Amino acid sequence: MMWYESGGEGSRTALLLHGLGATAAVWKPVERALQERGSVRWLAADLSGHGGSDWQSFYSVGQLAAQLAELVQQQMIGEFFVVGHSLGAYVGLALASAWFGIQVRGVLGIGPKVSWPAADLQAARELATRAVRWYPTVEEALTRYRRVSGLGMDIAPGEEWLARGSVHAERGWRLAQDPRTFAVAGAPFASLVASATVPVLLARGERDPMVSLQELRMHAPQACDIPGVGHNAHIEDPGAVVGLLEHLVARV
Repeated sequence: MMWYESGGEGSRTALLLHGLGATAAVWKPVERALQERGSVRWLAADLSGHGGSDWQSFYSVGQLAAQLAELVQQQMIGEFFVVGHSLGAYVGLALASAWFGIQVRGVLGIGPKVSWPAADLQAARELATRAVRWYPTVEEALTRYRRVSGLGMDIAPGEEWLARGSVHAERGWRLAQDPRTFAVAGAPFASLVASATVPVLLARGERDPMVSLQELRMHAPQACDIPGVGHNAHIEDPGAVVGLLEHLVARV
């Protein structure tokens, strides 16, 4: 089962895909901005192994994309645009290939980490082999969630995009993420960009430490900075993200 929610109005749909370790709840600010504009419908899904979606025995960008393609077909969405943050950008690019039989019109990728040094890959592999960790309090679980999801410590506790990052059970609190999802780290970004059959727009927060503008422009010459924000532009400046989506839609 894949957890999702949808809303908004308009003839076009935006598929909102979160980053590694996060949940679809991080798109709440963008959903509100889209609702105010009233021109684009949206569907935000928890990737497999995250939030309310089922856990799997194995994870890859292709597997995540295949499950989303099935959801898109079930919802009879038709033509749509993908807005993907970090890992979500990778998955969006995979969907934009001709592999899945769906009608992607364009991809907006926000803050994808495109360079994976050996030390970063090794750290991700180690995380993927760890057992689920339980915490005695929700505060401790959410502190860990902030770190592994890239949300950082600047977001106030209790905000809606943090609340779904943890799960309560008899043993205490755990993250709403399967540790094995870290196995997707290091997917070949250049190959995914090359496989896309539709327009691709890449962007980053100008203070994002995970990827530079120069790195993005190696793959998409028109890549741009989003002023004044870091890795989580969709939370920090949702209006700017919606503006980029509208720019992409106008190009198609």
